[in-house]
Amino acid sequence: MSIPFNKPTFIGNELNYINNAIESNKISGDGLFTKKCHTWFEEKLNSKVLLTTSCTHALEMIAILLNIGSGDEVIMPSYTFVSTANAFAIRGAKIVFVDIRPDTMNIDETKIEKAITTKTKVIVPVHYAGVSCEMDVIMDIANKYNLFVVEDAAQGMMATYKGKHLGTIGHFGAYSFHETKNYTSGGEGGLLIINDSRFYDRAEIIREKGTNRSKFFRGMVDKYSWVDIGSSYLPSDINAAYLYAQLEQAQNINFDRLNKWKFYYDELSLVNNKLIALPEKHAIYIKHNAHMFYIKLLNLDVRTALIEYLKKHHIQSAFHYVPLHSSIAGSNFSVFNGQDVYTTSESDRLLRLPIYYNISYSEILQVVEVIKKFVEKYE
Repeated sequence: MSIPFNKPTFIGNELNYINNAIESNKISGDGLFTKKCHTWFEEKLNSKVLLTTSCTHALEMIAILLNIGSGDEVIMPSYTFVSTANAFAIRGAKIVFVDIRPDTMNIDETKIEKAITTKTKVIVPVHYAGVSCEMDVIMDIANKYNLFVVEDAAQGMMATYKGKHLGTIGHFGAYSFHETKNYTSGGEGGLLIINDSRFYDRAEIIREKGTNRSKFFRGMVDKYSWVDIGSSYLPSDINAAYLYAQLEQAQNINFDRLNKWKFYYDELSLVNNKLIALPEKHAIYIKHNAHMFYIKLLNLDVRTALIEYLKKHHIQSAFHYVPLHSSIAGSNFSVFNGQDVYTTSESDRLLRLPIYYNISYSEILQVVEVIKKFVEKYE
């Protein structure tokens, strides 16, 4: 049996809704299913939202909304996807990285305040693996220094912090609906979450190529025109149709993934060996969404060996981010504030195992058994 690292979520009703979208003769942005998705998210999150073509574009829109420019500084972890930094770097900002916590792989909230200067404008916590950063501490720091908080919750849909959905705590949030995420809109897609109402009208304009086209279609203006900078950040209604089928089953998808995550944890906890460490348990007020199941190996060499061993047994696994500050672009557009105690060393150890909606328990057991054999080989 070959076990892939990921299978895009598919419920079954996606094709029906795509056909409905096509038959409506309105498959460009903001059609029937886009509106349905907006309503679902606004009721679920109690925030204003806009579907976007990707999480990357949602972050780029936020950078425009905050008027990020040359001379501004943006604080974030180096252990993140390139889009987190790119969204602000393309506006001319200097990216300031700080170290992560080894228990969650999230930004170390105790390191943020020392990285703040008079040029700091934004803090970007990244909720790695759908596990929340310590948002109360981060929001207190932001309020103290009058900074904006942008939650990169690309992996965080359905996860919460003290009962609040990730992406709804800071001034802005962003979700991803890439095919590797728990919920997908047909391969690519994202969501801009706006928690400060001052920004909604302009966000709508930026998303519509800098025009007031949306107001025109609502009958609020006689004709639409170019009123601001912007770009085409609207997804097709076909993408929204694909996503909406999954939103209708959001709780079931979440329940399935959480059960499979727990099964992995319980089975691998029986592997008593210094080579492998399981995800650390977090505070009770943090509820994750089983976006990924990762283990940490003793070192980079052991991780490399396990990847190859799993591959020989037809199981795909994957390491994750190479810290951005170690990259070519990182040396040009960023600085690392303080010491890199955990960012590089922990990223070298982390390995993601196959997990996706409807992965079978037998497939998980197969992965676990191969890991057990690997461990025995090294004993």
